[in-house]
Amino acid sequence: MTLLADNWPEDTNLAKCFADWEGDIGSSGASLPLRLASGLHAIVLLGKDALLTSAYPPNDVNDHVLINAVLAAIRQHDSFLCNWLQNAPQTNEVRRSAVLIAAAHWLDERFNLPIRLSELGASAGLNLHFDKFSMQIGEKRWGPINAPVNLAPEWRGKLPPQSAPQIFERRGVDLNPLNPNLPTDELRLISYIWPDQPDRILRTRAAMALPSAPVDKADAIEWLAKRLTDPTQNSIHLIYHTIVWQYFPKDRQIIGNNLIEAAGSLATNNAPLAWLSMEADEIKNGAAITIRIWPGDIKIALGRAGFHGQWVEWDPPYRQRPRHAHHR
Repeated sequence: MTLLADNWPEDTNLAKCFADWEGDIGSSGASLPLRLASGLHAIVLLGKDALLTSAYPPNDVNDHVLINAVLAAIRQHDSFLCNWLQNAPQTNEVRRSAVLIAAAHWLDERFNLPIRLSELGASAGLNLHFDKFSMQIGEKRWGPINAPVNLAPEWRGKLPPQSAPQIFERRGVDLNPLNPNLPTDELRLISYIWPDQPDRILRTRAAMALPSAPVDKADAIEWLAKRLTDPTQNSIHLIYHTIVWQYFPKDRQIIGNNLIEAAGSLATNNAPLAWLSMEADEIKNGAAITIRIWPGDIKIALGRAGFHGQWVEWDPPYRQRPRHAHHR
């Protein structure tokens, strides 16, 4: 992307797609450079361009060879790349589940209630399975011993509680949900993992081998409105999203926020509501991990994490209220 900034092919349809795009095309908005990078990787994964493939890992080439191969690929696959840009990034990075694992254990210690999951922007639903992954921090482990996906983030700060959260329902939503069992969707998932990061590709493929979690194709806010009309007693409803909220139009963000607050005002100790967010903020170092809990609309900063969950700074306050004694 740095080389393309200095060698932008103005005479291509791709350049016109960028120029005509409405709104922020950068990392705080539509992330078109990210989409382009994945489109180029998709061309390599499909075996469509021998020259580009020869310039990609595991091959190590100089900048001159790389930019010439990329520019040739853009001209040869101009329409493919313009079409590829139309879909929002589909990273579905499973290492973000380190934050979800920690948050679920934290909620379990606080409420001792089964958890109902609603994930916004769930992509292929890989992170809806976070309780089936394991996380290793030093000598301690969270999650099943024989987990197909093992996370080992660089951990700073407190350790999550060693409790046993129970997920009794899981469901997600995405404007363009991906089915890991379909070759076209598998391509989109893997294309957003950079070719010099084979460990991430292996980890994602391991998560893709799990039975698919249900992800509905819908507008996230409309879907959430329906999910919130039916609170389940003696359980906590956990709404969460990881590096997704920025892709929602501003008006949808406002409606979503109002929806969740309205549902929160009806929450009870037997049916609490939690809204977990791992999103970019004005601080450049990673994403903020925050949670809002109802009843009471308690806003809590839980820490920060790398955008891919490669590191976590976990710093929640000490538990503020006694654990509820509920039977599972």
